[in-house]
Order: sequence, then structure tokens, then C-alpha cells
Amino acid sequence: MTASKEPPSSQFAFVLLAAKRARQLMAGAPMLLGHTRAHKPTRIAVEELQHELLEYDLPEVSDRAEEKEAKRRSE
Repeated sequence: MTASKEPPSSQFAFVLLAAKRARQLMAGAPMLLGHTRAHKPTRIAVEELQHELLEYDLPEVSDRAEEKEAKRRSE
């Protein structure tokens, strides 16, 4: 796994990260943005990701997992 701050290229990964961060904000975690027009945790989480304020790890997909996925799609 490699740590990254730039928004993920996958929309699915972006949504998962934003949702996880929104849950953290709802649980009382402090905002990383100084000023924001947003009030909802989900929107604040999206802005934090877009401003590259969050550091996250995405698991690397193994060759075997890619082969399984390709096989599943071909069936």
C-alpha cells in the first residue's frame, strides 16, 4: 500500500473515502479546512479530498485478483 493525498482516480474509491471521512466528522473529528461554505459532513469530506488534505492508503490489486475479475467479466 502506498499513502497518497491526491484524490483517487476511481469514482468508487473517492465515494468510499468521502463516506468514511464524513462518518469521522459526524463522530466529532475536527475539520481540516479552515473556512468552508458547506455545513454537511458529506460535503465537507468531499472538499477535504478535493483540496488534498486527507492522506489515505488504497490496497494494491494483485495480479491474481485482476485475473479473477477478467475471468468473471468474460463469463
